[in-house]
Amino acid sequence: MNIILLGPPGAGKGTQARRLVEERGMVQLSTGDMLRDARTSGTEMGTKVAAIMDAGQLVTDEIVIGLIEEKIRSGNPAGFIFDGFPRTLKQADALAELLSRNGAQLEAVIEMQVDDTALVKRITGRFTCGNCGEVYHDETKPTKVAGKCDECGSSDLKRRADDNEDSLKTRLMEYYKKTSPLIGYYYAKGDLRPVDGLASPDNVADQIVKALAL
Repeated sequence: MNIILLGPPGAGKGTQARRLVEERGMVQLSTGDMLRDARTSGTEMGTKVAAIMDAGQLVTDEIVIGLIEEKIRSGNPAGFIFDGFPRTLKQADALAELLSRNGAQLEAVIEMQVDDTALVKRITGRFTCGNCGEVYHDETKPTKVAGKCDECGSSDLKRRADDNEDSLKTRLMEYYKKTSPLIGYYYAKGDLRPVDGLASPDNVADQIVKALAL
């Protein structure tokens, strides 16, 4: 099963992707992670990515598609989660073509719906463990012991520099301008499965399980 997690910054896509990886054995294809891995891989594609990033240039859609295709061809019986891609209609068309030529298809697009005001509150209170990646929140999920990760015990707890109200509003505007057209695109294809992204992580996970069973 191949799915897309769609939603604005802070909607909880990363949290739900990790659960799907752990519970279903799916592979998460995050654009940022793939670029970082490629840069140090030593492959021809990796050398190209490293040169572009070192020059401070933006990596083209063609290169990102190439990296995704490498992962798809490597195979995974449980399927793939596309996180952070596609972001535009052009990328959505490219992904459809990529899957088709590799004998695969997209089964569902999970749209994590959120209220912007509530989302700002959620994100500005968010912090993560720099060691294991566990996500916390000042109000809804504080650490059991102040300053220490519940999962690994690390004291390397961090907040993103852009997890503030002004930066978030800028990121949301960018999302709505470029990515929100994908909602209509996938709705027209019959792939869209909306869930309440502001529910508890367990509740959102249950909604996703039901959506994928449709």
